[in-house]
Amino acid sequence: MALSRKLLGQDEHVILQTREHVKRLFPNIVGAVLIIVAAVLALTLPDNLPHWATIAIAAVAVVLLIIVFVWPWMNWMTSTYTVTNRRLITRKGVFTKTGHDLPLSRISNVAYEHDMIDRFFGCGTLILQSSASDPLQLHDVPKVEALHVQLTELLFDSPADGAGNGRARNAEADY
Repeated sequence: MALSRKLLGQDEHVILQTREHVKRLFPNIVGAVLIIVAAVLALTLPDNLPHWATIAIAAVAVVLLIIVFVWPWMNWMTSTYTVTNRRLITRKGVFTKTGHDLPLSRISNVAYEHDMIDRFFGCGTLILQSSASDPLQLHDVPKVEALHVQLTELLFDSPADGAGNGRARNAEADY
């Protein structure tokens, strides 16, 4: 999950690195369990199941498990959100990697939202407004309120001595 050091600029350091909350995979986990239960029932209930039917049921179950669970899990594992002292970096993709870098200096507003389910799981959506027409929304961010505070401090607070804009502050997080 760690962002390669070679992708960071000189004097740039990682403040936080995370991925979407695992709740994102709950529907896939339920689907995988249902597929396994259905396959086990299909293989054990009939008394005289032909050999080719056993192989067909197992093959269909494996293909469905790959589609319903393995592929979404691989996408989840390779999708990361990284905050450095200079930018916000998003990376995702298994075979085709896509990334988005947003310099912290371009962010004009930081907001978050979380519904009842998000509050239960301790995650939410982080909304970053920049000069672009549409805000950047990072969904299912773990501990979104803490990240919101941390980004706000990085962007808008000034250091104790009154000099600078707070962007150089090192605000290491325990995530």
